[in-house]
Amino acid sequence: MVFGNIDEVQAGLAAQDYVCGRALATVVFLGLKLGRPLFLEGEAGTGKTEIAKAIAASLGRRLIRLQCYEGLDSAAAVYEWNFAEQMIAIRAAEAAGGADASALKTELFTEDYLIERPLLQAMRPQAGGAPVLLIDELDRTDAPFEAFLLEALSDFQVTIPELGTVAAPEPPIVILTSNRTREVHDALKRRCLYHWVDYPDFEREIEILQARAPEAATALSREIVAFVQRLRSEDLFKRPGVAETIDWAKCLLALDVINLSPEVIADTLGAILKYQDDIQKLEGSEAKRILDAAKADLVPA
Repeated sequence: MVFGNIDEVQAGLAAQDYVCGRALATVVFLGLKLGRPLFLEGEAGTGKTEIAKAIAASLGRRLIRLQCYEGLDSAAAVYEWNFAEQMIAIRAAEAAGGADASALKTELFTEDYLIERPLLQAMRPQAGGAPVLLIDELDRTDAPFEAFLLEALSDFQVTIPELGTVAAPEPPIVILTSNRTREVHDALKRRCLYHWVDYPDFEREIEILQARAPEAATALSREIVAFVQRLRSEDLFKRPGVAETIDWAKCLLALDVINLSPEVIADTLGAILKYQDDIQKLEGSEAKRILDAAKADLVPA
């Protein structure tokens, strides 16, 4: 399956319960059409990772995820040799009376002992077409890894000294995400189509919540979204994302909550706020103040 136009992108993602605006759908369409990587930047919990999953599911492609972290290097991202299995093979050869050193070396550095990491996996032929390669939270890595990634994504090939160059028969669909804890180098951004994934407006967040928690009553969904949107305007260390909105709705449903109250909010704040300092700010009358303002924002459904 391929997307013929922007409307088909929105429909295809909606079929995977991912609701996106036309601007994001346009970037996705162009990225797929032109074969360009997508660079999605925004606050945590705004749906950057989820869109890669939705694209892979809607296209029927394999999703390969490289989760970035501080200290990530090319070895962990591309391949490693299975040293434990190689040592077993060496011991077995010694026990059998020894073997020619050069022949044993050739045998040890073959595909049988190769552990493929995400970047190498993405270069391999896949059933159903090129995979979706998600390079998640790139901002957690450092400049040397960015430089390596720039080269790998330019040619869509990697070199294994013992085996040679592995080139992708069809370039993978590449999606890079960043929470912007630091700036990613311009050279890498220039290779990509860029989009800032922002918090959704009220109506779109209602759509998202209805798609991800359809069992929630309309009135409760509207109160949840109105409260979360008001909460994002407060001076918080970490504002709740859409993921937290969905989690909170599911928690409230599990408690059989019909409508929000200051007491219910106080009991379930851990679903939407992840820092104690932020939770303390909503103690006492603050939760009621924000809830009253949120309800005042609501118009009849």
